[in-house]
Amino acid sequence: METIELIKQARSGDKLARDKVIKNNMALVYSIVKRFAGRGYDLEDLGQIGAIGLIKAVDKFDLNYDVKFSTYAVPLITGEIKRFLRDDGMVKVSRSLKENGWRIKRAEEQLSNELGREPTLEELCEATEMKKEDIVLALEAGSEVESLHKTVFQKEGSEIALMDRIPSEKDESEGVVNHLLLEQLLDELECKEREIIELRYFEDKTQVQVAEALKMNQVQVSRLEKKILSAMRKKVISIHE
Repeated sequence: METIELIKQARSGDKLARDKVIKNNMALVYSIVKRFAGRGYDLEDLGQIGAIGLIKAVDKFDLNYDVKFSTYAVPLITGEIKRFLRDDGMVKVSRSLKENGWRIKRAEEQLSNELGREPTLEELCEATEMKKEDIVLALEAGSEVESLHKTVFQKEGSEIALMDRIPSEKDESEGVVNHLLLEQLLDELECKEREIIELRYFEDKTQVQVAEALKMNQVQVSRLEKKILSAMRKKVISIHE
């Protein structure tokens, strides 16, 4: 309750109270930073990035929320670090891949309208004059747009990614409810849909590897993955509304 009281004081203009909330929760920031060890960045530097997310959480936390401040702050801190890593080039998609992605998307939409069905990989190759491997690479890179690391729920400054709802061994305090929510979402999937999500996000398989394992092509995996994640996001949003 001390944190809530300090936030109330901070909202009344007490800068010392605001600074104290931030200082008291820096241990939370560094517990999250440890997840990103081995990325080629100094953990102290990542801690400073995570602190930005913590500050946003302090400033945006709705005192009417029926959640712990730490539960609210975790996705904002994590999101700030992930954005830094992404924008700094760790998972940054090159301009050529982005441009190829747009070409493929436009061709896919045009062919779908003309054919009345989803185009095959071969048809996309012909329409874009691109090699199969280039199309696969562009789609694979662009899949971050629909990734579980993207925000699935946002309200009053709260940013929650679906993967943030998976409990880690170091965050058992926030694990039970999140684990149940994720299990509920997975249980509602059809067998093949669940296989795709488990292979992609629990076993870190690429779309090409998933396609080989499930005897599908990469384009089919990409489309189905986007459809599944979109449906899961909608369910998470409905739960929080």
